[in-house]
Amino acid sequence: MIKQKPMVIGHRGAAGEAPENTLASFALAAEQGADGIELDVHLTKDGEIVVCHDYTLDRTTNGSGLIVAQNLADIRELDAGSWFADSFRGQRVPLLSEVFDLLPKGFFINVEVKHAYEGRMEQALLAFLRDRGRLEDVVISSFDHKCMRRMKQAEPAAKVGLLYASNLVDHAAYAQQTGVDVFSLHPHYHYIDKEDVDGAAAAGMAVYPYTVNREEDFQRMTDIGVSGIITDYPGRLRKFLG
Repeated sequence: MIKQKPMVIGHRGAAGEAPENTLASFALAAEQGADGIELDVHLTKDGEIVVCHDYTLDRTTNGSGLIVAQNLADIRELDAGSWFADSFRGQRVPLLSEVFDLLPKGFFINVEVKHAYEGRMEQALLAFLRDRGRLEDVVISSFDHKCMRRMKQAEPAAKVGLLYASNLVDHAAYAQQTGVDVFSLHPHYHYIDKEDVDGAAAAGMAVYPYTVNREEDFQRMTDIGVSGIITDYPGRLRKFLG
């Protein structure tokens, strides 16, 4: 039997070669042959969904302060690229809608919810995905597993995944304890082995480990049969997989 190659999933786009969570980074991941991308979302003060990993703007823009304390118009004035390299000067913190405009329907997108914002993110994100008709090719993941359970209960068609960095005794059994249909497991790659992957597959769950950047780890993840590999270097992984 021929083993299926894992999906190539660009972490925050192609974060090793472009400023993370920017349109430039997502475009580069797609150009390099990624099957999908992973990104992170927050809510602005005026309720817009923007793509950024941190709660604050300090690390990845020339601004500062909490995202949720600032309106979109002010955030859009900031530079989100020059911290990485001067050639990316002028990149902005993107709206989630802009990323979906960039990447065609059918392109896999893993949306990581960093904070539920008292349920406001759940409502806003589900409304957005319904409006775009993108529930089928999007996986919503989070370290907040209660949030994922609420989202699945609110929208049974949503695909939810559990992020974690724990060496669980039984990964699939833990997911089943949530009481909802979990689509995928997103473990740190240090904490997953073939037995875990096989158990997830038997339970009908995909496995997308993060963040895998070295060739020897590409090989191990491929050998144990993961569904997809989340990496800062989608071009390198695509070349490795041939």
